[in-house]
Amino acid sequence: MSQSSSAGSRQETDSLGSIAVPAEHYWGAQTERSLHFFPFGQRMPTPLLRAFGQLKAACAEANMAAGCLDPELGLLVVAAAEEVAGGELDAEFPLRIWQTGSGTQTNMNVNEVIANRAIEAWGGVLGSKQPIHPNDHVNLSQSSNDTFPTAMHLAVAGELHHALIPALRELLRCLENLASRFATVIKIGRTHRQDAVPLSLGQEFGGYAAQLELGLASLEATVPQVHQLAIGGTAVGTGLNAPSGYGEAVAARLRERLGLPFTSAPNKFQALAGHEPLAACHGALTVLAGSLIKIANDISWLASGPRSGLGELILPENEPGSSIMPGKVNPTQCESLTMVCVQVMGNNTSVQMAASQGNFELNVFKPLIAHNLLESIALLAGACTSFRRYCLEGLRADESRIARLLDQSLMLVTALTPAIGYDRAAAIAKHAHEHRLSLREAALVLGLIDAEGFDRLVQPQTMI
Repeated sequence: MSQSSSAGSRQETDSLGSIAVPAEHYWGAQTERSLHFFPFGQRMPTPLLRAFGQLKAACAEANMAAGCLDPELGLLVVAAAEEVAGGELDAEFPLRIWQTGSGTQTNMNVNEVIANRAIEAWGGVLGSKQPIHPNDHVNLSQSSNDTFPTAMHLAVAGELHHALIPALRELLRCLENLASRFATVIKIGRTHRQDAVPLSLGQEFGGYAAQLELGLASLEATVPQVHQLAIGGTAVGTGLNAPSGYGEAVAARLRERLGLPFTSAPNKFQALAGHEPLAACHGALTVLAGSLIKIANDISWLASGPRSGLGELILPENEPGSSIMPGKVNPTQCESLTMVCVQVMGNNTSVQMAASQGNFELNVFKPLIAHNLLESIALLAGACTSFRRYCLEGLRADESRIARLLDQSLMLVTALTPAIGYDRAAAIAKHAHEHRLSLREAALVLGLIDAEGFDRLVQPQTMI
């Protein structure tokens, strides 16, 4: 324990003086001050904090390799940082998103926790800063201004690579499988929510798959810029107090640690003052969200009813749909996915505005960008997985209903247009609608085409 502790607390110091911190925790004075002044709102995202652990370990390794950090101390820092990266010290990071816009207090929270954990492992006194100092050793060759954006990029890249992109690829494969399975199911198309010419249900689902494929490609196109890291820029982008080549050295160690192609950002001034790569990434998430809303809404509409709506699709019966109407089944997975997508669109507005707030050498909306982007990624990954498992994989086509609606549609008359002209075909459709006749019956009544000609031309399977 500390040399000065009482009533479950110990005294820690920073440049403003001494302050009591909980004895059972590893954080120090700057963390405690931030908790006092910013006690509200959500905590910093866990993926960001674990990314900080990887970053601090890589920085210590680069400092040792450059001869700036004693290996005995450096290995203590690396070991403690790896505990942070592994989630063993998650409870030591209580700070909120809504703090300084540079994330300085979270960077110091990480520095203090790593320092005190290393001191403990060495057998020293928590809070003594001996033999490990949070600034002089853990934060060596760094600034909050380059570590926080670097941790943002590490966390986003990791969550994209391990969570969202795999979820999107699985969803895409599922849609492609449905397109193949429904290839022979011919149905009426709809434009403006009105009947249109036929297509196959497989073609409809193939369109959904292509939408998702385009969105996934747009997202993946933003990833190489996310792999570019700000570390090495220190306070304003000049790299003051860091050894030559430090950014490249840390990026190389992060490549080894995380298995992703991280590089040093080519311009550190941009990397600190702007967040274009993350803004572009979230913009791509918003494109995906738009496509997913369309897909989910279409499936919800096609499954509407089941008797008084379109009723072409049959949803899995996951849970009762009403507390008052027995037997009701609702499109809950569609609703969940669309709510997530609307949240992502709202997050994007905040991200784009926050990314515009780079004044001079530093953007000071970093925690907000990190929170919203990581939340959007997590929500989309979870919702896409749930939608695939609990909606699409159990989805069925009501082929008899589809056939009835196809047979009743007036828009099959479009097949007659090349033979009898647009105006005569329109007359048949209008007469059939007004007199509640089939198209064939109306065509024969009006005498605009004979039965043999009608049967030869109006064949839905040849119209797709």
